[in-house]
Amino acid sequence: MSETPPRSTSWRDWLIAETPQSRTQARLSRWYANWLALKGNPLAVSGLVIVSMLVLMAVFAPWLTGKSPYAQFLTERLQPPSAQHWFGTDELGRDIFSRIVYGSRITLLVVFLVSAIVLPIGLLVGTIAGYFGGWLDTILMRLTDIFLAFPRLVMALAFAAALGPGTLL
Repeated sequence: MSETPPRSTSWRDWLIAETPQSRTQARLSRWYANWLALKGNPLAVSGLVIVSMLVLMAVFAPWLTGKSPYAQFLTERLQPPSAQHWFGTDELGRDIFSRIVYGSRITLLVVFLVSAIVLPIGLLVGTIAGYFGGWLDTILMRLTDIFLAFPRLVMALAFAAALGPGTLL
């Protein structure tokens, strides 16, 4: 079986063929259909662009800013935005732009850790509720409803107050 389209057809025609000739063609057709669906949703595209920019900003942080996010220059404190400090400086003379760029690393780490922790917990609770059913299902789903009923900001503030300031435990 051929892994590439015949010379007489275009890549697009090969990808949208009704009957794929190989597993590779079927897999690539599915990816292409998903890409077309994503491209057709402007909110999804804008979200993808924002997340991609955040990831790129986190990866290339040392090259985007020539300044340390921790270096303090009290003589340059509370400076307005300028060519030297794009977003200005804070009360300790630290460059705000470099702090935002380096802060994107912490943001992505927190998002990854929350996803890695919550996914198995949700899977476990859902599996137990679905397997046993009955009164256990009712109790677990009501507990889930209680957590979903709280506004996310209030929940985040409660956790921040309980855990204290900082990123280290």
